[in-house]
Amino acid sequence: MTQTIRILDTTDSDFDARLNRLLAWDETEDQTIHQQVADIIADVKARGDEALLEYTRRFDDFPADSITELELSADQLKTAFEGLPDQVAQALQVAASRIQAYAEKQKLESWHYQEADGTVLGQQVSALDRVGLYVPGGQAAYPSSVLMNAIPAKVAGVDELIMVVPTPRGERNALVLAAAHIAGVDRVINIGGSQAVAALAYGTQSVPAVNKIVGPGNIYVATAKKMVFGQVGIDMIAGPSEILVVCDGHTSPDWIAKDLFSQAEHDEDAQAILLSPDAEFLKQVEDTIERLLPQMERADVIRESLRSRGALIKVKDLNDAASVVNRVAPEHLELSVADPEQLLQSIKHAGAIFLGRYTAEALGDYCAGPNHVLPTSGTARFSSPLGVYDFQKRSSIINCSRQGSQTLGRTASVLARGEGLIAHALSAEARVDQSHDE
Repeated sequence: MTQTIRILDTTDSDFDARLNRLLAWDETEDQTIHQQVADIIADVKARGDEALLEYTRRFDDFPADSITELELSADQLKTAFEGLPDQVAQALQVAASRIQAYAEKQKLESWHYQEADGTVLGQQVSALDRVGLYVPGGQAAYPSSVLMNAIPAKVAGVDELIMVVPTPRGERNALVLAAAHIAGVDRVINIGGSQAVAALAYGTQSVPAVNKIVGPGNIYVATAKKMVFGQVGIDMIAGPSEILVVCDGHTSPDWIAKDLFSQAEHDEDAQAILLSPDAEFLKQVEDTIERLLPQMERADVIRESLRSRGALIKVKDLNDAASVVNRVAPEHLELSVADPEQLLQSIKHAGAIFLGRYTAEALGDYCAGPNHVLPTSGTARFSSPLGVYDFQKRSSIINCSRQGSQTLGRTASVLARGEGLIAHALSAEARVDQSHDE
């Protein structure tokens, strides 16, 4: 029988090379897609609404004569929410309230301090004016992503949040619309693809330009976000979903196998890795994977994900495990060990960290509270989860007293002349030793 998931050992002489191959993710741009997206962006910039409507007919098989026909009213969003089964509506509300409570803790505040000479320095924090949220459409939509992206934006104080979501063949997902209602999304427009990203970035006659675009999408959407970055901000270019579990061998193998499945079921490129110092436990998990996999609804996807990018890795001890974790810098990290807080002290790089045997990563995907928009493909080494701070910006505040102007002016003059920027020096010197009042 073909092995579903590879077995590695950190003590093997070729471990580093094998781990590198396992983690490698081909990010080579498809030039055909790149050109197609570039052409669409240019067309939307040139023709605005006309181009948007044309692409919506072509790609989504959804005809409309105006953007107004593609926009959903607040009443329609409310109706979608009210039409949900009570249990589903309650689950959405619980998730939203927990996400909001966590987000409230993240808000950056303005601050200032005064120096001895009276000079005041500080930082002013303000929210972005307008944000665009991209949401995949049709029946394969994710209301949890609406909550995770929209709620932090509203907590930050964003004035206008515009959600774009395609409706292939007119298919609208009631859960997505209900989530938009709960999260306080201001406008929902049924457009998608790279054309929607272009509209949000540059604006059209009916779609205003935004300051930042967030939210997941396919390769065309990701390519478009990359291309408009600079014109607008973006959240990140996300790679395949990842989970890395560290287990001391004392958690149920069934639990761990299901945790690995939870990310592997996303798509064939998702990555699921288990680290343990207990070789017998790794074997138990491997056997459990083989036993449970046929029962999974997305068994074929999970099997290919585990076969191509998954691994069970024998480590020397938990310190060795921490070293591997920091090298991988996973999107999701479970520390399923007796003393997770102690092991946490050795972890430097991970998107979200789940502590203890009872904390399934799936809880973080939906309702724990922290954001599920996380850095992937090792980018947790230098980036962070999406949060309220991604919808705020900072301005430096400088208010020089007369005395401070004298001191700083002389210092600035010396440095400016050292750089050969004489006008800078003269500007600083103009306020030095002047007798007029402020």
